[in-house]
Amino acid sequence: MWDFLGSYWWLVFPLSGIVGGWIRGAQVWDERRRRDKIEMYRIKHAGEQAAQADDEALTREIERTVAAHDETQHRWLEYELDAVKAVEYPLMSDMREQVTVDFHRARREAEDLRPENLDALRDRRRLDRYRDAVREMQVRFDVAEREARRRRASDFSPAERQALDRAKKLLALADDEGSSQAERQSAYRRATKELEGILALPDAATDALERRIAGQLGRAAGEGGA
Repeated sequence: MWDFLGSYWWLVFPLSGIVGGWIRGAQVWDERRRRDKIEMYRIKHAGEQAAQADDEALTREIERTVAAHDETQHRWLEYELDAVKAVEYPLMSDMREQVTVDFHRARREAEDLRPENLDALRDRRRLDRYRDAVREMQVRFDVAEREARRRRASDFSPAERQALDRAKKLLALADDEGSSQAERQSAYRRATKELEGILALPDAATDALERRIAGQLGRAAGEGGA
């Protein structure tokens, strides 16, 4: 064997080139196979990642829409539950005003489209309708609020505006927890007298105020019993 290698030593050079080519080819093939595996993995999981991203985006959109609805409801309730504010901005509860009617129509539409189970909003068409209704509600509220703040009590006569000012002060006293229960009840009766024939307070505002006054009476009775 050694005699053979000694006689054909010159074959080492071309054979080494061939072997080197085989090795390099094997390395290239292995690298290509590795890249192909990576690409196949990427393609396989790209759909899953895209679906997850879409689902997360949908969740955020639902949360933003519901939050916008709640925030606008809260802004409206500030006028519905605060008797003083209702007197200061009478247009917000005056259903003879078109801007007020438009807001309440949009508010009811948004409420009707809001499901009890928010998962129902993962239906894109249903979410789109609800989102558009909430935006309409926001716009209508902003219009009504701007008009109410612009006009305030300007639509009333001077005598009526004076009565409204007195009523606001009396209502503030009726809602003052630092005043006695008797003072609060008296102030509330006098305020409603001032408003007769001029302005009707929202039922929610009067109910809330009456409950607060009655609540103080209950606390006073409990303290007296103690």
